Amino acid sequence: MTIGRRLRHLRKAAGRTLSDVAEAAGISPSALSLFENGKREAKLSLLTTLAGVLGTNLGELLAMAPPSRRAALEIELERAQRSSAFKSLDIPPVKPGPRLQTEALESLVGLHRALARIQAERQATPEQARRANAELREEMRRRGNYFGEIEKVAADLLTATGYEGGPITRSVVDRLAGHLGFRLRHSADLPQSTRTVTDLANRIIYLPQPDAGQHDSRSLALNALGHVVLGHEVPQDYSEFLRQRVEINYFAASLLIPERGALSLLRKAKAAKDIAIEDLRDAYAVSYETAAHRFTNLATRHLDLSVHFMRISKAGVIYKAYENDGVQFPMDATGAIEGQRVCRYWTARVVFDRPDLSSAYQQYTDTKSGTYWCTAIVDRTAQGLFSVNVGVPYADVKWMRGRETTARSKSRCPDPTCCALPPGDLADRWEGMAWPSARVHSHLLAAMPPGVFPGVDQVEVLTFLERHSAP
Repeated sequence: MTIGRRLRHLRKAAGRTLSDVAEAAGISPSALSLFENGKREAKLSLLTTLAGVLGTNLGELLAMAPPSRRAALEIELERAQRSSAFKSLDIPPVKPGPRLQTEALESLVGLHRALARIQAERQATPEQARRANAELREEMRRRGNYFGEIEKVAADLLTATGYEGGPITRSVVDRLAGHLGFRLRHSADLPQSTRTVTDLANRIIYLPQPDAGQHDSRSLALNALGHVVLGHEVPQDYSEFLRQRVEINYFAASLLIPERGALSLLRKAKAAKDIAIEDLRDAYAVSYETAAHRFTNLATRHLDLSVHFMRISKAGVIYKAYENDGVQFPMDATGAIEGQRVCRYWTARVVFDRPDLSSAYQQYTDTKSGTYWCTAIVDRTAQGLFSVNVGVPYADVKWMRGRETTARSKSRCPDPTCCALPPGDLADRWEGMAWPSARVHSHLLAAMPPGVFPGVDQVEVLTFLERHSAP
């Protein structure tokens, strides 16, 4: 909607008609009207053409700020009335046309903001967060974890900036940012509650210093650009915040490991029955976790492989997971799996017991839902040791490198006698004699941090921007 309003504003400021601009861009006036009203999304290539017709650049057209105060209110009202929360109230929407007085428009927007605050207070609980995560994971499973619309946007961007193949270097990321009208700048005083901060007024993305122990700055920069390219606006609730995080992570991965090149590599590997996550990692100079995530994006849609992915702590607690191959992750009553503990006999946990933690470990595991082959690697981080695990059902192992492993295990989970309960003689010997002190994180007991960007200290962010924008 913001892009549509900017299109209309620029067109009227230039004294151009719908028919005039549409003809110059090679589209129909009705199509242009749909774009201006925010009822249809324009492809990046068409937006580039329209920007040229209107005598501006793509960065100006993609600017997230509405062209006027009135336009901002109209966009906010339309967006609020399109939400599922509003539709559930069964109240007729109000069309924010030119006849609606600005005072009435401000009042309606104020009411929607108040309603959103009340809903956010009710929903931003650990239980609601887990439910939102479970719902999003179910959608990802239905899609095969493949977002074709984001793949197309990423491919168009790479083409527009002259990318020809190979790893995405920092200079390529700088070109992508410049193409979209942004500059990347490292800062040593980035607020602790943020990964990046984007100054939309001055078109600057602030990144942490490379020596600050943060992740690859390429990913962080692409995450920040993803919000702009994908048309994100301030999230209305935690569910939308979570979806935006998934989308920008996917956007960054689809640029760091472009679909066309990755598929060429993976299809050759499948033909040779030699698929390995390590090869994808090394070919594009990314982390093993990024390569594993990207493999799950492409495996089902393009390689006809069902897969699962996990990132767990050394204690076996799930931090991230995805599956469409039938493996049964432990889950709570809401359907959430994050925070649950996986069986100690699964590959993702057995890898921690190996004498050499620097190499990948493969294992077959018999479970109640079938036999799975998995490959896992230990990731050392500032927060401790984690394992990253990718697995496939036994029927698909013939395509994978490391299938010749003789390591095999059996899991009876969720049967508690598998690994959740100590042996009977041990339990009897220590009955009433052991009292451990649990490592409980306080955030598990509290509601989600308040605010439209959960956990972010807005005072720190705005103070930071004010400090850096001062002449």
